[in-house]
Amino acid sequence: MGFIGSGSIGRTLARLAVGAGHQVVLSNSRGPETLADTAAELGPRASAATSEEAAAAGDIIMVTVPVSAFPHVPAAPLAGKTVIDTCNYGPERDGHIPELDSKSLTSSELLLRYVPDALLVKAFNNIYFKHLLSLARPAGAADRSYLPIAGDSAPAKAAVTEFIDSIGYSVVDAGTLTGSWRQATGTPVWGTPYGPYSNEQGQPVGEDAIRAALATATR
Repeated sequence: MGFIGSGSIGRTLARLAVGAGHQVVLSNSRGPETLADTAAELGPRASAATSEEAAAAGDIIMVTVPVSAFPHVPAAPLAGKTVIDTCNYGPERDGHIPELDSKSLTSSELLLRYVPDALLVKAFNNIYFKHLLSLARPAGAADRSYLPIAGDSAPAKAAVTEFIDSIGYSVVDAGTLTGSWRQATGTPVWGTPYGPYSNEQGQPVGEDAIRAALATATR
């Protein structure tokens, strides 16, 4: 697993991935030396590198950066790779992006403009990072939670589903990247099903609840 961006979601996913036996290569915009402590804390399965090195090293790459940083995501090493987009658009942080404000594009479609040869899958953007950590459950657990994913490549979706299963979650296929607005910021499936931020443990959410939340989204 290569990580382009190592904020709250990135670090949480890296921790879950290491716990599931995956190797992780972390990167951020400030250089690998700033991630030395995080890598050391995660143990021998974790290392820090540049964004280009992390993109080249991973079988699956996690892009977890502000939308305004999309132009800086290294495109060449992502060609042909499964790439998970965890990002949410926030004009107050990212500045106004006309195509996203007008809803003529989803944020994942915008990312794809910068990494056109990647096999992009939207995932993990709808859950609070503390809930992501606390709600992970082994396969077969009665209280296992579901996460929506969206993408245009069936093989990439299968690879992401396998990864998500390995770290303690089941998957609802939410359709294509064009339809990934159904899990964007402020939609019914975004954050709310897993409980309020004030409850750091969160609450497990089954398949039916996720499907219902996706179905009731409006644009």
